[in-house]
Amino acid sequence: MKLRMLALAAISVGLTVSAVAANYSDLVAQGYRWITVDGPYACPAKDDVQRIANHRTDSVELEMVDDLRAYYLIPGMIVQIVQDDPPSGLTQVRLGGITTDLWTYTRFLSKRPITDPYGVIETPENSGLIPTATTGMSSILDESGTTLVPTASPSPSVSPMVHSKSKKTTKETNQQQ
Repeated sequence: MKLRMLALAAISVGLTVSAVAANYSDLVAQGYRWITVDGPYACPAKDDVQRIANHRTDSVELEMVDDLRAYYLIPGMIVQIVQDDPPSGLTQVRLGGITTDLWTYTRFLSKRPITDPYGVIETPENSGLIPTATTGMSSILDESGTTLVPTASPSPSVSPMVHSKSKKTTKETNQQQ
């Protein structure tokens, strides 16, 4: 009986691992890569990447980061490839949470999943590269149901400015008058 349970456990683990590996290879086929380096090696301009990677000093790093000409990469971050430039060895990538596409060296990208500092393998869904069900467009409707203004909303919620007790107290006060 123990041997049978051990065999079933081994088979289930094997199937899970192969399913996860297939999922990551699908991400690689879609142009996703994981960062292998730690430092300010992503820049909006190709020349800036070469400058900071080849001649990095504290003063150059500080100047470029302050001017938003360099962004920090963290090992395990997932990025989406926008464009490759093989002669220069650079790749333009899209990062979650940054609105500008950035250039970095291709050698800083891996097709093999890498865990981030928290031990998690990032995917497009948990990195901000793909909107999830909690993000999207919502609209403000007037009383007749006509759309007035489309607004972006991270998730539907109660306004943080008005506490539930405040609303109730205000409502009771208005009813008494």
